Amino acid sequence: MDQDSYSSDQPTGQDPLLLLKTLQLLWTKQELGKLKEEIRRGFARLEDPLAGFLAMLESSSDWKGKGHSLGYCITTELQLWIKTHPAVPQSGTKLKKLQARVLGMLSQCPTNLLDPLISIYQLHTADRNCLLEHVSHLYLQGNYKEAAILSIKLKLQPDQDVEKMCTPLLLQDKANLVEEYVAEYPELQRKLLQTLDKWCDPSFNIRDITRPYQGLSRYKPEKFNRRVLSKLVFRLLERFSVDPALCPNVINQRHLRTLNYLFYKRFVEKTMTEENWADHIQSTVGENRWLQGQLAQALLRHCDARGAARWARRCHLPPELLPRALAEELQKLHIQDRVEEVTKADNYEASRRKDYYQIPISREKIHFLQTWEETLQCWEKVLQPGQVVGVDMEWKPTFGMVGKPRVALLQLALKDEVFLLDLPQLLEQAEAEGEKEKLPHFIQMLYSDTAITKLGYGMSGDLSSLAATCSPLKDMEKQMQGVVDLLALDKQLQWGKDGRKGDGLSPEHSHEERGVRQPEKGLSLLVQHVLGKPLDKTEQLSNWEKRPLREEQILYAASDAYCLLEIYERLCKDPESFGLGSNLIDSLMGKQSKKPRAKKQLNKQEAPSPSGQIARQEGRVILTSGLPYQTLRSQVGEGRCFSVNCSEKAKEQALQVLKHFNVQVSPSDIFSRCQVCNCNKYLKVSRERMKQLVESSRQASGEHSAGCPGSQSCDVAVPVCDTAQPGCAPRGEEAEGMERCRAGTVLAGDTVLQVAAIPPRVLDRAELTHFYCCTRCGKVFWDGSHFGRVVSQFQDVLVASGDTQSVYELS
Repeated sequence: MDQDSYSSDQPTGQDPLLLLKTLQLLWTKQELGKLKEEIRRGFARLEDPLAGFLAMLESSSDWKGKGHSLGYCITTELQLWIKTHPAVPQSGTKLKKLQARVLGMLSQCPTNLLDPLISIYQLHTADRNCLLEHVSHLYLQGNYKEAAILSIKLKLQPDQDVEKMCTPLLLQDKANLVEEYVAEYPELQRKLLQTLDKWCDPSFNIRDITRPYQGLSRYKPEKFNRRVLSKLVFRLLERFSVDPALCPNVINQRHLRTLNYLFYKRFVEKTMTEENWADHIQSTVGENRWLQGQLAQALLRHCDARGAARWARRCHLPPELLPRALAEELQKLHIQDRVEEVTKADNYEASRRKDYYQIPISREKIHFLQTWEETLQCWEKVLQPGQVVGVDMEWKPTFGMVGKPRVALLQLALKDEVFLLDLPQLLEQAEAEGEKEKLPHFIQMLYSDTAITKLGYGMSGDLSSLAATCSPLKDMEKQMQGVVDLLALDKQLQWGKDGRKGDGLSPEHSHEERGVRQPEKGLSLLVQHVLGKPLDKTEQLSNWEKRPLREEQILYAASDAYCLLEIYERLCKDPESFGLGSNLIDSLMGKQSKKPRAKKQLNKQEAPSPSGQIARQEGRVILTSGLPYQTLRSQVGEGRCFSVNCSEKAKEQALQVLKHFNVQVSPSDIFSRCQVCNCNKYLKVSRERMKQLVESSRQASGEHSAGCPGSQSCDVAVPVCDTAQPGCAPRGEEAEGMERCRAGTVLAGDTVLQVAAIPPRVLDRAELTHFYCCTRCGKVFWDGSHFGRVVSQFQDVLVASGDTQSVYELS
């Protein structure tokens, strides 16, 4: 109803409390259309609408209910009414008095009423000292969450102590609220990170923080320790793009864990070469004297004195940091010892190579490309119709530090040669020449060309790192054609009884010289199964950003890509011996088999996925992410499969879907279907009747449970009378004909009402008039807080609706 409709409704000095009683009656009757109309007429007749609204709130408890309460309805309608009556907002002393009254109510407000009340009463213009004093009062009362939320809404953070405000929230495991508290203030972000880093100092006693809050409600001490805090620090560093140097304690502890991991890989598993290990040790420790001291202690734990001295010299540890015994041993070392050690290591590596897969092309056919001239020649060979290309990528391990890994090497293997592209160098050259789109263009051409078969293993992770390296490639996963991920194939292989079943280990390939018996896994295990020998993965954790690459790194990178060609060729030639269907190529490329369908088998590759079958049968759209998109979209009609970005939060994903499909969502659509079974038919039950059903069910369960066939079945079927949806004003009255049975209450069709799941306190809530039960699965819904939270989250996409619909929360 527009402004003209109220031209005759002049202020008459109507009593706001009488208006409230009228509104409560309409709310009870669920006559929402009339309710909204009466709210607008009533405010037009009030002498002072803002003061009258406060009087209504102060005299009623209806507005305190969470979710879609009467208070929420009145408040939102008042906001709309004020927009059409710009003369209503007040100023001066009168407004200050109203603001003082509102402040006293905000701590009891549901979250969804805060923004409307702050807007209506212009609290952002209130005296800042008064606002800070009010928040401080809430804090001293122990209402830490409420104090923080109100501070965020009123933007009071710059005038508050971030450590004082956030400490009790962290103790209550409310890290998300802490993040929101500092989100818009870089200086507060830095102060918070410095505080958290101080707590992560090994010499700091965390009990000094927790002691004043021992009586804190919802205190979760198990969630407040250095490991949890360090994870929070890294999340904040990445989210707010803060320099990690601000948090030396957390960074040192993460580096120390990296050191321990590297020692395990080298001295326990023995799966890292000396060169590789030394590169990572030096990169991790650097010039940090504390880490250098930790390295010296670790060397003594894992090596004898002579070996520790050799590594101390290799890692350039300052003599003054070494324990006395280690320093003395270092002085005794001679150059000859080092030469003998290198010779011994070379012999050891040569003997190891006999036990592992060897690339069958000569070293001259492996090309390391650092210039665009070389790279263009590579692309001419790779981008040929009918070409089969093994694709792999390498990056420097992050060991849990901030940021996503960036690809340092892109390997492209053809039948007769392998190309290793130095991505950082090529990207730098292209940007210097003003052609930074050149490399992404070639990569997109390769991945989108249906005439070129691309082989990979775990391609989703590779492409994620590639997108982090080169932003124009972030959506390339959706454009891929002609891609075969051997990881998916690896999961489908059925190994026979000829040694292929089980963990794939044979005595000669179980790393017998390592300190711990380590089975092959991943691509190495697949290579062993198909080609007879595993991959040597000792160079996997190399520093791939360091130049020049060592010869061992170049051979490893080439082998990693080339072995994909040999696996693919072997499986295509003889798929049956590996338990695969004869039409392997078609099934791997995500195409439908053109042959008649044989009798269903367990390992049938050509069968469409269950998701594809359901989508076709029921006319549904598939939402997915990652590599399954390529297979699923080939099984449904054009535009019936959509890929969402799984790196974004749920809200952003939902908005992306709504925008893509141009879906117009109104509040009445929220919870219009059962969240368990998707049914849209509900049985309306009054609160008093539901109390009877709950009590009857509990008594019957205790007295006669032995007489029921199952724990929730019953021999009395109740016919479904009136049904209603939470998304519309229910027409039916409470259910009739329900009877007490031996173990519960059921509907026609043996649907058991899940009345036992309703908490007793819910049944005592006076503002609840009805419950709604799903007629398919029996789940019980009632008016709760979730609706308001969802509306608040999606306020920017919700379409105003003039219907009289009401939504109820899942129990």
